Amino acid sequence: MDDIRGKHVDLTIDDPDRLYQLTHALASPVRIRIMQALGEKSMSVGELSQRLDIPMSTAALAVKILEEAGVIMTEALPGVRGSVKLCSRRLDTIGVRLTPEEPKEENVLALHMPLGGYSSADGIKATCGLAGAETLLGEMDNPSVFYSPGRFSAQLVWFRQGSLEYRFAFQQMEYMDIEWLEFSFEACSEAPMYRDPWESDIAVSINDRRLGVWTCPCDCGGRQGRLTPSWWPALSTQYGFLKFWRVTAEGSYLDGVRISDVTIRDLGIDKKGYISARIEVPKEAQNVGGINLFGEWFGDYPQALALKVGYRMRQEAYDAT
Repeated sequence: MDDIRGKHVDLTIDDPDRLYQLTHALASPVRIRIMQALGEKSMSVGELSQRLDIPMSTAALAVKILEEAGVIMTEALPGVRGSVKLCSRRLDTIGVRLTPEEPKEENVLALHMPLGGYSSADGIKATCGLAGAETLLGEMDNPSVFYSPGRFSAQLVWFRQGSLEYRFAFQQMEYMDIEWLEFSFEACSEAPMYRDPWESDIAVSINDRRLGVWTCPCDCGGRQGRLTPSWWPALSTQYGFLKFWRVTAEGSYLDGVRISDVTIRDLGIDKKGYISARIEVPKEAQNVGGINLFGEWFGDYPQALALKVGYRMRQEAYDAT
C-alpha cells in the first residue's frame, strides 16, 4: 500500500474506497481480537485459530481480509505438513481525516524585463545595433554600444551572432517550489534590410541549460510593424514572431511542441538567487542568420521579454511571517 509510512497510515475522506477498505477490515470482533493477539508476537493461522478458539476457516478468512487491507502481512514458511502462513502486524497506528482537503492553490508570477536590461552581451558580432523609440542608440555595427548607458531605453536590438543574458529575481524566491516556467519574446532573423527566406538558429537557455533551438525562417519586413515607429526605415526589419518557451516537470516546449527532455528540476532554480535566461545565435549554429529582438514599442506585440512562473509556497514562508 503506497499510503503506508513505516507502521502508520493516514486515511482521508477524499479517498473513500481506501477508507472503507481499511475500516471494514477492522469492523469485526474476530479481526480486532486477531490484531490484539498479533500485538504480542507473530502467529500462524493455526495458532490464531487455537488462541481465539475459532474454526481454522474463520481465522483464515479474517487473515485474508486484514492482509488485503494492508493491516497485517503474511509470510509462507515451511512446516511439517507443507507451508505455514505466519502473520505479523503491518500497522500500529491509523490517522483519519474526515474533512475534504483543500486543494493547494497554484500561484502565477509574471515578470517583465526591458529589452536593454540584459546582464551580459557576449560575442556580439556585426551586423548589430540598438534603436530606441525615437532614434538609434549609438553607432551601428559597433558591439561596444551594447554596454552603453543608453541601452536601457532600447526598443530594438539586433546582432549577427552572440548572446544576451537576462537575470530575473523576485522576493521570497527561496520559499517557492517552482513547478513550471514560461519565457516569451518577439524575434526574427537579421539580414541586410529584410529578407525572406533567411534562416537563423536561435537558442534559448535557462540557468545555462539549453532548452532547444528555433530556426526562424526569415527577417520580417515588407509592411510596417503594428508598433514600429514611423521614423524607422520602411526597408528595414519591421516585426517578428512571438515565441513561447515553456519548461515543466515533463520537459521543454516551444509554442506547445516538445523540443527537449530538460525539466524544471534540471534547471536548479533553488540553487541560485535569480533565473538566468540566455538568447543566443550560437557559434556552432547551422544557420547563422542573426537575430532581431523587439521591445514593447517595436514590432507587432506590446511586450519586451516576459517570464512567468507557476509556484507553490513552502510552509516555512508562512512560518516566517
